[in-house]
Amino acid sequence: MRYIKLGRTGLDVSPVAIGAMTYGEPDRGHPVWSLDEEASRPLIKHALEAGINFFDTANMYSYGSSEEILGRALKDFANRDDVVITTKVRHAMRPGSPNGGGLSRKAIMSEIDNSLRRLGTDYVDVYMIHRLDSDTPLEETLQALHDVVKSGKARYLGASSMHAWQFAKALHLQERHGWARFVTMQDHYNLLAREEEREMLPLCADEGVATMVWSPLARGRLARPFDQANTGERAATDGAYADMLYKANAESDRAIIDEVGAVADARGMTRAQVALAWLRRNPVVAAPVVGARTIQQIDDAVASLDLDITDEEAGRLEAPYTPRHDLQGISDEREMERIKAGIPGYANL
Repeated sequence: MRYIKLGRTGLDVSPVAIGAMTYGEPDRGHPVWSLDEEASRPLIKHALEAGINFFDTANMYSYGSSEEILGRALKDFANRDDVVITTKVRHAMRPGSPNGGGLSRKAIMSEIDNSLRRLGTDYVDVYMIHRLDSDTPLEETLQALHDVVKSGKARYLGASSMHAWQFAKALHLQERHGWARFVTMQDHYNLLAREEEREMLPLCADEGVATMVWSPLARGRLARPFDQANTGERAATDGAYADMLYKANAESDRAIIDEVGAVADARGMTRAQVALAWLRRNPVVAAPVVGARTIQQIDDAVASLDLDITDEEAGRLEAPYTPRHDLQGISDEREMERIKAGIPGYANL
């Protein structure tokens, strides 16, 4: 494994991160596709053995079960100082309860302690805001996050999906007040969703912020032929959500997916390896967050690190893309809540 620095920090991470949303007791999360502890542990162990040291989770994944499973596995299989753990805060952990979610100072101070308890560690490497909280002043959130770092409970700070102007404002406020700065942005980016190339990725490149990519395989669409889009493990519940994210572009999507298959066949690689290798062409991408349910998926992610996509291949993969105007508001928290509210099983995604 060839490790890289995370943005402008001195932190060494593998250029692949394991997304632990996949791991969680089914009765506390997604009963169709989440893996219980017995099934999750061999995958986490295999990732470590492959040299992956970067693990991403969130307090709301399976209502804390993901953090518990990941924490116990890392304690058993790794040296804490050798691994990099990120977790997130924002969504309601006690639905209906006052202060049960959001990014108020009270919520952040409570949830960092809860996350550390579940993870079985006294610090996380990157503490991330899962989405913005429009009901809390941004300054309150940023100062509370700064205090989390100063208390030693987090080494660095990160953010996730938002508009570029919102992220620029947050970075400005952090600099203005001398608060701990966001060093990562976890955003939605893949061959079928390239809207982040307009503003967010150039902003992150200019500011030295590393990006971690969620849904790097477009909910599995890039890992299989177009006509098999909703045949993956998560299709029973995720198909509707994926259709919300990837809609109205069927013709260009098919062309892109066909090109991924053609490049994969010519190289003797899997489609997943090609799609992940394409992401590495953008230097601001530190790591895709891979929600691996199988050993093969972990191996594909690692193998993608040895595949360099040529300019000619990249041109073929990128040429059919059609801008997704329907995705422009997908980072907005209220729009996300509206979308998820209409999809069974995703009320707490």
